Amino acid sequence: MIATRCAPAALAVLAAIAVVTLAFADTLRASTSADRSNLDRGRYLVKIGGCNDCHTTGYTRAGGQVDEKEWLTGHAVGFRGPWGTTYPPNLRLYVRSMNEDQWVARAKRGESRPPMPWFSLRAMTEGDLRAMYRYIRALGAAGEPAPAYVPPTAEPQTPFILLAPQPAKAGG
Repeated sequence: MIATRCAPAALAVLAAIAVVTLAFADTLRASTSADRSNLDRGRYLVKIGGCNDCHTTGYTRAGGQVDEKEWLTGHAVGFRGPWGTTYPPNLRLYVRSMNEDQWVARAKRGESRPPMPWFSLRAMTEGDLRAMYRYIRALGAAGEPAPAYVPPTAEPQTPFILLAPQPAKAGG
C-alpha cells in the first residue's frame, strides 16, 4: 500500500528531473555551439590578422604551414629600430597574465612598440577582441617567454631584423 502511494510522487519527481535535465542539455548544447563559433571566429581573426607572421616561429618562412599547436608561442628574433629591439611575445603565456576585460582594454589603448600594428587591434570590435582572447586562451600555455625589450643604447644578444630607414642614394 505504501509503495502505491509513493509511486505517483516518485513519478512526479522523476518527471521534474527529466524536464530540468532536458532544459539543461539544450542550454549546454547552445552554449557549446556559441563557444565553438566564438573560438572559430578568434582563430580566423588571428590567422587573417597576421598574428602568426611575427608571433609564431617559422610561420612566414613555411608559408603558413605550421601546426596550430605551435601558433603564437613567440619568437626569439628581435626587430631593431630607433625604438630599440622588440620581440614578438608568446601570446599564449601573455593572455594568461590578464583577464578578458584587461585584454580588451589593453588592445583598445594600443600601447605597443614597433613593429606591432597596434592600430589594427585598436580598430577591432570588442567582440572580435574577445573572440581572439578566448581562442588564444583555448590554445593553452606553451613555449617560453620572449626575450626582454632591449633599449636603443644596448646591443641585443639575439638575432634581429634591422628596421631602420636608409638614406636615399645620391643621383638616383
